[in-house]
Order: sequence, then structure tokens, then C-alpha cells
Amino acid sequence: MDANRKTAYLSLVDVESKKAFSNLAINHQVIINKPNSQGFVRELVYGVLESKLTLDYYIDQLLNDGIESLKIPELTIIRMGIYQLGCMNSVPEYAAVNESVMLAKKYCRSKSGLINGVLREYLNKKMQLRLPDRADDEVKYLSIKYSYAPWIVELWLEYYNVDFVEELMRAGNETPPMTIRLNWLKIMKKDLIAKLEEQGFEVSEGKLCQNALNVKGNRLLETEMYKLGMFTPQDESSMLVAEKVAPKHGETVMDVCAAPGGKTTAIAERMNNTGKIIASDIYRRKLDLIDKEARRLGITNIETRSWDATRVDSSMLHRADRVLVDAPCSGLGVVRRKPEIKYKAFTEEMDLLPKKQLAILSASSNYVKPGGTLVYSTCTINPAENEKVTDAFLKRNPSFEKVERTLLLPNINGTDGFFICVMKRDDSLL
Repeated sequence: MDANRKTAYLSLVDVESKKAFSNLAINHQVIINKPNSQGFVRELVYGVLESKLTLDYYIDQLLNDGIESLKIPELTIIRMGIYQLGCMNSVPEYAAVNESVMLAKKYCRSKSGLINGVLREYLNKKMQLRLPDRADDEVKYLSIKYSYAPWIVELWLEYYNVDFVEELMRAGNETPPMTIRLNWLKIMKKDLIAKLEEQGFEVSEGKLCQNALNVKGNRLLETEMYKLGMFTPQDESSMLVAEKVAPKHGETVMDVCAAPGGKTTAIAERMNNTGKIIASDIYRRKLDLIDKEARRLGITNIETRSWDATRVDSSMLHRADRVLVDAPCSGLGVVRRKPEIKYKAFTEEMDLLPKKQLAILSASSNYVKPGGTLVYSTCTINPAENEKVTDAFLKRNPSFEKVERTLLLPNINGTDGFFICVMKRDDSLL
């Protein structure tokens, strides 16, 4: 059995049945199964996830009993097979069908005949398969064509015109570049570029942040450069948050929703290991990730602690020069990296997110010194979690004023979708 497709299959099953994040599922299965082409594995897994609703729409038309008759194992294999047949030109038709049948014989033996039949039926009918009629239901058409849950399409159509929404969804389905943040504590940019190029990587500089590099090549995170802490994978949108926090050497900074720590360590690097960063999260196990990453990067000015960010810590009142609230959010800005987010159901918990975000922002504002800076950020492009939250906060807290707001969009900026609002406290505590 092909180890690449086996790895892709098991990763997809983990995402579907265990609700694992795709990047973590792939990394886990790659370690176990040791495929010889991680690029193929990632292309197949992310391709299937990015196109899931489209694939399912076609599969439903190919089955007499409909897609509801399938369980996760056989449905996953059929999705993989149709994606290879329809979207991966490098895969011969016979290989896509035969390898799918081999997977079926391993993981759902009784369905191997069905899977073989569905894939051959797809080859016979693929030119006849059509998307829903746009004139009848535009939301359904866009949802199926670009494979986003209908509520996301409806949400974005409330704020943007339909052409912009199509651009946004199309950009969300593109494969993002591998972007890294160089660690100034360990190496200078020209030296890191030289080391990467010596090992065969293609390197180009980022567009938004001075310490961002885009890198093409395989097994980047297996290099000694990574292990020695010379860089960290991070999208430029996240790097920009640390830039907007703009920490100075020797200051006290609080990161109240810090895990897994990408922005925390970026701030620490900017402070050149001086001052103190208090990084908190409600879950201690997540803080262990920050501690581990800080050790890899050679960072010593981070103090981690478990704390519920909706509560005010009276011991820290007015003690921080800068406070970052990178709030929990719907994550709609990072679907390029985590396409499974596109299929989240709109739940009551999601509906309550703006209330929680405002509570965290309000509690955290108490830590800001007179004249200090408060930064609110999310990795979503839902105005209810962004502009409306900061507007409500500023209305209730006249001692803070807005300095700037930044909204990054994948179709405009080529980054993940991100919202950043920088606020400043006046010099009075009244």
C-alpha cells in the first residue's frame, strides 16, 4: 500500500472523527507512517479538506442511496479518489482508482467494490456533473463551489459585495506560503538567508514585516537551523501583531491569551530578552508549549501562568506598559491553514464569542499603565468579533483612545485574515 495515501487517509480520518486540526493530524501521521513525499500528502489532505462540500455534492449524485449512506472510512477514500481524478493532474487515473481500492481493502474491505464503482462512475460522468443553479440560490451555489458552510457565505455577504466575497473565498482556498520569522537573538537576516540557500531552499523577503521570510523547500522544520532556534514558522499577519504592540527594551508586557505562544515569543525577541513578559492562558498544558518554544529560541524573559482572562488580577493593576489581547475567535481568517474551520456549525458558543471577547478586553485594560498601550487582535474577519467589540469597549472606556486599526485579508494582502486594533490609555487613572 502506498504510504503517502495511507498517511493522507489517516490524517483525514483524524480530522473527521477526532476533530483534530489538519496541520497537527498530518504531522502526527507523517511521524508514524514515514511517507516518502510529504508534499503529496499535504496536497492531498488540504485539497480534500478545501473542497469537501464540492466533493460531497458530486458524490451524492453518484450514489443511488445518497452520501448519507456512507460512513467516514469509505467516504474519506472516495473523496480522496475523486480529488485525485479531478484536481491532481500529476496522478494517473489508474493509480487514483487502484490505490483507492487498496486503501478500501485495508480499512473498509466490504466497501472496496462500491468505492471502485463510484470512482469509475465519476470518470464516466464528470463532464456532466454541475454545480447548483446560481440563479435559484446564490448562497448554496457559492457554498458548494468554494466549499464553505452556508452561514459563512451569508455572513460575508452582509458586509461585502458578491464579487469581493468570491475573491475572499477563492483566496481562502489557496495554499499559503511557508513564512518564517527570523530570531534576532540567534542570527541576522542575511546570515539566515545564506544558510537556507546553502541547503537548497528558495528564500524571498516578506512584504509586511522586516523579519519575515518566505521559504520554498522540503523538511524545513527538520533542519538544524530550526532546532537551534534560528527561526519560527509564522504568518506575516501574526508577526504584524507583535510589531503593533511595539514593545521597548526593559518594559513589562502582558499577553493574556498567549498560547501557543507565537506572538509572545515574537514580542520577546523584539525586547532582546530584556524586561518581562507575563504570558497567561487558562490551560496550563498550553503554557507548557510556550515554555518549550522559549527554550528552543533562547528566550528567558517570559513568565507563564495559568489565568482566566475574563477575571481581573488585582496584583497587576496598572503595572503593564503594553497589554496584548489576542482573543479567542471564530478563526475565519486562517482557513488557508486550517480548512476544517470552513465547516464549523454556527453554535450558541460562537454566537457568544463577542461577549466573551469584550469581557477579556475589558478585564485586561485594567493592567495598562497611564500612557500605556492596549492591543486587541483576532484571526477572524467577522466584524462582530472585531470592529464591534473594540467600538463597544472604547465607548465604555473613555480613558482609552483608538490609535489605529488594521484589517488584513487574504485576497488583498496575501496573508491570513487578521484584525488588529491599537489603543492608548491617557495619562490619568481617573
